[in-house]
Amino acid sequence: MALRSLLLFLSRRKRLRKFLETSRLAERATSRFIAGLALDDALEVGRRLQRDGIQMSVDWLGESVNSLNEAAASRDGYIGVLHRLHEIGLDATVSIKLTQFGLDVSREACRKNVRRLVSEAAKLGLTVEIDMESSEHVDRTFDLVSGLWAEFGHVRGVVQAYLHRAEKDAARLSAQGVPLRLCKGAYREPPAVAFQKKSEVDRNYARLARYLLEHGNNPALATHDEILIQDALDFAAEKRIPPDRFEFQMLYGIRRDLERRFAAAPHRLRLYVPYGEAWYPYFMRRLAERPANLLFLLRNYVRG
Repeated sequence: MALRSLLLFLSRRKRLRKFLETSRLAERATSRFIAGLALDDALEVGRRLQRDGIQMSVDWLGESVNSLNEAAASRDGYIGVLHRLHEIGLDATVSIKLTQFGLDVSREACRKNVRRLVSEAAKLGLTVEIDMESSEHVDRTFDLVSGLWAEFGHVRGVVQAYLHRAEKDAARLSAQGVPLRLCKGAYREPPAVAFQKKSEVDRNYARLARYLLEHGNNPALATHDEILIQDALDFAAEKRIPPDRFEFQMLYGIRRDLERRFAAAPHRLRLYVPYGEAWYPYFMRRLAERPANLLFLLRNYVRG
């Protein structure tokens, strides 16, 4: 827990972020988890994954913007991503963060930006996955997701299992037919808001996964935990829920052994593939989530 807290603290250090994101030394460390700096890097990964029977969700890395011009640039950039995916025929979604579209600058401007993006996705037959950020953004995010789903479809929201409120949110949104992705959660939250023990988060995740499998609309179970994956598979088999009614999701580069296993299985797997220059906060949260990731990097540096 101490290592996780340290890594999350470092993820918010602006000077360290600036140094590393402009350092050539960082490329070797990040290439395991990040497709590259440019969209073409992510698309090449997507082509390879599709040949292996794995789907992709593209994430252009970036978080909170400070102006409406930056938010509009994020919107236009993602619209460009949608058109590239459509042109080359990749079976992929795009993943966005609302703070990247101006949520902390103007709620209404953010809504308009994301509405335009989802409208374009609907025309192209693609889907926008709207990521969840820290707990202060949850209500605003779900309000936007619900409205967009009612108007266009073609969106999927996220429920974080470490939040105490997750069960009520999953039930309410599933009743509206909103597709949901279930993840554990990667932000540092206080005990009043979130479970602090891994065992508590895991229990809540398993409970929510079963609920979404039975009552959700095309849910995505995002986890690298083999115990939780097997529990979901066993429950789906018990309830005779067919493989095309849900999917699993994982982060690019985290568990390549599981990726290979799913490539030969009837169940769908989608990898979250990030790219872009603003990679530092994402990368540090991935290290914080799973200490084995940090050990992997250290071993590779020692090997030279």
